[in-house]
Amino acid sequence: MNSDAFVRPKLMYNVGESAFAEQLVQSSEFKSFIQVKVESRSDWIEQLKLDEYQLVILDIESQHVQERELKICLQERLFENTEFIFLSHGLPNPVIDELMALGAGYHFREPIELDAVTECLADIAEDFEEQASNISQTRTSDIDQFGLLAGSSKVMRKLYRTLRKVAKTDINVFVMGESGSGKELVANTVHLFSERSDGPFVAVNCGAISPELVDSELFGHVKGAFTGAVKDHKGVFEQAENGTLFLDEVTEMPLEHQVKLLRVLESGEFRPVGSTTLKHARVRVIAATNRDPARAVEEEIFREDLYYRLAQFPVQVPPLRNRDSDLVGLARHFLAYRNSHEGADKQISVDALQKITQHQWPGNVRELKHTIERAFILANDTIEPEHIVLQQMQSPEPVETDTVPTGVPLEELEKQAILNTLKENDGNKTETAEQLGVSVKTLYNKLEKYQGDAE
Repeated sequence: MNSDAFVRPKLMYNVGESAFAEQLVQSSEFKSFIQVKVESRSDWIEQLKLDEYQLVILDIESQHVQERELKICLQERLFENTEFIFLSHGLPNPVIDELMALGAGYHFREPIELDAVTECLADIAEDFEEQASNISQTRTSDIDQFGLLAGSSKVMRKLYRTLRKVAKTDINVFVMGESGSGKELVANTVHLFSERSDGPFVAVNCGAISPELVDSELFGHVKGAFTGAVKDHKGVFEQAENGTLFLDEVTEMPLEHQVKLLRVLESGEFRPVGSTTLKHARVRVIAATNRDPARAVEEEIFREDLYYRLAQFPVQVPPLRNRDSDLVGLARHFLAYRNSHEGADKQISVDALQKITQHQWPGNVRELKHTIERAFILANDTIEPEHIVLQQMQSPEPVETDTVPTGVPLEELEKQAILNTLKENDGNKTETAEQLGVSVKTLYNKLEKYQGDAE
């Protein structure tokens, strides 16, 4: 792992007809950058493939920049880990237009205002400087950290830069990623680097709240609002005032409550259950899901209008299998923390690390962390391959036929199976549906039917 990539970011530039790019990189903001000058045709695209550059400034009118290279940059998505500044005479260029639409960076057309470009570059340089400073302050092992996140792979460094940018704003963020990939850590990191960091960070799992208590959990209630409401209760919108509210697994919230959530996001107002007093929501909302939102909308368990309200800025958290270069670093990172906590000095063998790199880690970072913690307990001085216990998904045990009641209507058996499984999963509908082998939409329909029958 080359931690110097953060301390001294790399900048590539070329020399066009006006030598404007060369003039820009001579400014004081880029003295700390390792600067690479494009000397011949196609150099820039080849170097970008071989090495890691944080910033590329290209005069696309230069003979060194050909349409073919721009298309390669677009097709191979080389812009995902690099900030681009394009300079041009202003002639229409569909490839550059598409790069801009995908967030590759900036395109300045002649006549170029030097002050505007310099200000833009100063902001970029400041971002790199601040990021390097914060990471060096929080480094506790041989892997880079940003806020509560750890990782040195390209995709994680790209994520760090994205989070730093969005943290400075106050817009709603929608975090998508597999279970165990670190969605709550992402949300918490955005909070830590935001202007709301002095306020509270309140997290709620929308899939684990009992349907009849969703309103109370979100908006609170007053004493006597319903049976069991023996005192006033502040909902999470009020608890997180002047801070950040994290709605985890928001796609698992019942549809009728999604409407109420949407109304609060649109109006900024809510009313506690049983109260006539209107309150104002002074929070930043970050939502998350481990599902594909488009599929959830298609299955009619997630409102499309709510998605667009929550996803003012969508963020995708990469799964661990797409962070190959982080596997070994994270394993050592978690081991270092266990050693520090226990006052130990245990090591991990090369063979054990090799076993780790060969696993797909469907449980992502959470699974790796728990695996290292188990290995720490099992090993004496050195963690060996036999201490790396990789958990496999357990197949359900066959049901004993003599425990199944007879003479009971099938519909009643199905109802009890659903309600009992839901109770075992603490109200998490996604896990319940997976265990029962039905879609979440089917499960919702069944629960709504049971609720209607009880009324």
